[in-house]
Amino acid sequence: MLKEKLQGDMKDALKSGNSQKRTLLGMVLSSIKNKEIEKKGELSDDDVVMVISSEIKKRKDSIEQYEKGGRPELAEEEKKEAEMLMAYMPEQMTEDAIRAEVQKVIAEIRSTSSGQAGIKDMKETGKVIGAVMAKVKGKADGTLVGKIVKEELSK
Repeated sequence: MLKEKLQGDMKDALKSGNSQKRTLLGMVLSSIKNKEIEKKGELSDDDVVMVISSEIKKRKDSIEQYEKGGRPELAEEEKKEAEMLMAYMPEQMTEDAIRAEVQKVIAEIRSTSSGQAGIKDMKETGKVIGAVMAKVKGKADGTLVGKIVKEELSK
């Protein structure tokens, strides 16, 4: 369903002469196609969301690099592309909602832990981040989740 929406929007961008959007959506659809080849089958909407999320992360990394390199005009282009892609993502969770989810996961892991399965120290943040990211699938930025997990575990 989401893939068809991307294809339709790309056709609309082509007809309207919006070359930036057409190029961007073409790259995203290409990434989706590569993932389908890798998976040897059609992608679900969740998988497509993960591909789009990956593309947004690439844009955010580029923004950071361009800003460090003193190229604000290129950073601005990447920001526009990331914003265009955000339109295809599920509604993003608020920081408070992410924090609540993180606290719930930490409590679950601690309550079900028997011996080594629990969270002993900050070195095991990956276990918590992985569990939270599995629950929020595309609704939260991984960087923000990581930051909140570290804050909560350091309490």
